[in-house]
Amino acid sequence: MAVPVWSVDPRTGKQREQVAVEATAEEVDAAVRAAAAAFPALADREVRARLLRTAADFLEEAGPRILEAADAETALGPARLTGELGRTTYQLRAFAEIVEEGAFLDVIIDHADATLAPPRPDLRRYKIPLGVVAVYSASNFPLAFSVPGGDTASALAAGCPVVVKAHPDHPATSELCADALRRAAVEVGLPADVVSVVHGFQAGIDLVKHPLVSAAGFTGSVRGGRALFDAAAARPVPIPFHGELGSLNPVVITQAAAEERAEQIGAGLAGSMTLGVGQFCVKPGLVLAPAGEAGDRLLKSLAAAVGDVAPGTLLDARMRDNFIAGVRELTTLPEVEAPVEPGDGGEHLVRAGFVSVPAARLAEGGEHDALLEEHFGPVTVVARYGTAEEVEGVLGRLPGNLTATAHLSEAEASGGDGDASGAELLRRLTTLAGRVVVNGWPTGVAVAPAMHHGGPYPATTSTSTSVGGTAIERWLRPVVYQDAPEGLLPAELRDGNPLGLPRRFNGRREV
Repeated sequence: MAVPVWSVDPRTGKQREQVAVEATAEEVDAAVRAAAAAFPALADREVRARLLRTAADFLEEAGPRILEAADAETALGPARLTGELGRTTYQLRAFAEIVEEGAFLDVIIDHADATLAPPRPDLRRYKIPLGVVAVYSASNFPLAFSVPGGDTASALAAGCPVVVKAHPDHPATSELCADALRRAAVEVGLPADVVSVVHGFQAGIDLVKHPLVSAAGFTGSVRGGRALFDAAAARPVPIPFHGELGSLNPVVITQAAAEERAEQIGAGLAGSMTLGVGQFCVKPGLVLAPAGEAGDRLLKSLAAAVGDVAPGTLLDARMRDNFIAGVRELTTLPEVEAPVEPGDGGEHLVRAGFVSVPAARLAEGGEHDALLEEHFGPVTVVARYGTAEEVEGVLGRLPGNLTATAHLSEAEASGGDGDASGAELLRRLTTLAGRVVVNGWPTGVAVAPAMHHGGPYPATTSTSTSVGGTAIERWLRPVVYQDAPEGLLPAELRDGNPLGLPRRFNGRREV
């Protein structure tokens, strides 16, 4: 029996429309096989660049309908979603430029040299696409980390067709975006099946196990991501699984920084932890703040700012129930206080808040370990420390993170008067995260060549990034040709460089 897929309004809990039906195993198989058949058509870099730009154009043309559906399904609001659509189309066009430049192919040519001991053969290396990529959409970014998002854009840029498992929180948005991408493919002369979408929990499992799927990208929970990661590793032929699973994103506020600008830091923390109703993967979920007068001023500022935040709607009822149950557990722990109590904000709503606890309790472990878990929603944990040893005690118990943030005083940040404490703290935080932020907040991930959005497990399951130009590297593998006649080589590896690619030629970089 076909299982319907409904679009649901989280503001009311009511079903909006039936969008699709959950894909059967046979339908998943058909989608993957169609994608595999389309794989050779993506070989031409010029066509791929046109596809990415045309996809951006078509998404913009369909923007009003996409934004209306996305707001109705996620309650994220028109302003936030308009910005997300702009981010999505920007990264598609950015990958088009990367494809045209060609540096991602990492071409290296070393001619034979008989004078070396041992003699070196003729070696020519570059990177090729893996094949069909499975993409698992995120709940909290219905555009930028879903059907038309960074995983899809980077995979297409690499030359890999994509089968997306849509997220149940925004199925209508997923279908509208898939339609735009598939029409873009046809517009540039490619098969529509270079991108396709399937729905359903079981479809996601069938997808990662399919023998023609060569890699997967995931953004979601530790539990769901780890199950798929294990399934990918347990296949007869394991595949790369690039998963973003969870992150606490710790913040360390030094005593000197709190003395210098406690009120500013408190207000900034409130804005970051409640942004998007606390549903960002880089929300600061644990804050180490000093005990004493400066720390008290910081918490007073934080309380005032968080108290002014209106109740908000989470992405779905399950997340709301988990949030309310989770923060209720936190507030009942010994020595935990709630200056602004998070929780139920009324029907379909949640209320922002934060809890505070002595840092020593977190360093000890035990029942307070619940405070070191990610809580999806507008809440953060403030751990009050008295000594550097207490800070280290807490940091030493943290798993990997996407981000870690240091708030330093002006002197600590400049290293003036021989003060090395700022540099020491940054070195410590670097061991915990893929992005280290100084005197700012982690919410907001710039789409830029130098960005890294990843970190030690469980932040991600690989060392790669899902944001920025180097995200394309996840869907490529290197191959080297040894002593191959020039006429048999791909154009990318010929001496004359007919494609004008950046490369390293006999030890010298050519641009």
